[in-house]
Amino acid sequence: MRKLKITALLLVPMLLCASVRIDALELSAKSSIVMEASTGQVVHETDADTRRPMASTTKIMTAICAIESGDLSREISVAPEAVGVEGSSVYLSIGDKVTLLDLVYALMLESANDAAAAIAIGVAGSVEEFAGLMNAKAAELGLSDTHFTNPHGLSDENHYTTARELAKITAYAMENETFREIVSTGTHKINVGGTVRHLSNHNKMLRMYDGAVGVKTGFTKASGRCLVSAAARDGMTLIAVTLSAPDDWADHTAMLDMGFASLSMEKLIEAGESAMIVPCIGGEKTEFIIKNRDGLSLILPRREREITRRVILPRYFYAPIEAGDTVGKIQFYDKDTLLGEVPFFAEESVLKTEYKQNIFWKIFK
Repeated sequence: MRKLKITALLLVPMLLCASVRIDALELSAKSSIVMEASTGQVVHETDADTRRPMASTTKIMTAICAIESGDLSREISVAPEAVGVEGSSVYLSIGDKVTLLDLVYALMLESANDAAAAIAIGVAGSVEEFAGLMNAKAAELGLSDTHFTNPHGLSDENHYTTARELAKITAYAMENETFREIVSTGTHKINVGGTVRHLSNHNKMLRMYDGAVGVKTGFTKASGRCLVSAAARDGMTLIAVTLSAPDDWADHTAMLDMGFASLSMEKLIEAGESAMIVPCIGGEKTEFIIKNRDGLSLILPRREREITRRVILPRYFYAPIEAGDTVGKIQFYDKDTLLGEVPFFAEESVLKTEYKQNIFWKIFK
């Protein structure tokens, strides 16, 4: 353990990242983007802010709104308006009893439009009211180029998004453990009115790409092929989006490969790695131990860099000190750019010394 008797600004070189050359992508998509989910870092984009139809990738928002609506075990009675909806289906009948969770599985694995309508009516009372919930969530996420008119993605000129905003919706949804589990599932059984149905996920990326964890396919004549995929490796989750992409499987493989080659997870400090003894004035102890309790790992562009850490502390401390007090910090810089910081905490308490008055002073006062 290091004993520190002076202040404070220690510059320590830390690590060197190798640089990687990334060639430009040649994609079939009209709009595309690759984004790291936790940080929002974009490593590739092409026409990512043009409004386009999104087909069944709409169901990403439908699913997260359903999941956030409450008890997923509650049964939904299938309304007449949800039966026979155009497109993909799990062939629901009027009055079928299906849990909300099973409907979401049908929605995301089989891309069932009847399940989408059943969810909307069961949660909000109507397709129109549910679309209002979807738009409210889009506004909550700060999106300005996304608008929903239905829960399934069938063509409507007022139903649109952009590659960038669809990636943001997906990044938000992937934070939800239930959503993430559903979209990463290959096959699943659901119960529809007492009958078991077998579902199979249409997203071939789950089988094609190492680390794939979701999320949704889509197609209409108006939108062309649409795809949102996600893959997790080395502590990172990448989200790839293509809109109007004839060769979307190949596009996504190339996009995700580029993303993982472009970024790296760098561990800057372990929890408890840095401990010091620092001086204290006016206490029952003349020094005490401080330590970082938190670790710090960051996702950074993969390039050559020298990271330094700066320890920020006063020259000395005054009692009293409580164990757990924040007493300083370690900052991490790439040249002049602050990357992040972790606090130092006091590991022990230091009581303030109580000085007793001199007895002669009391007598002659």
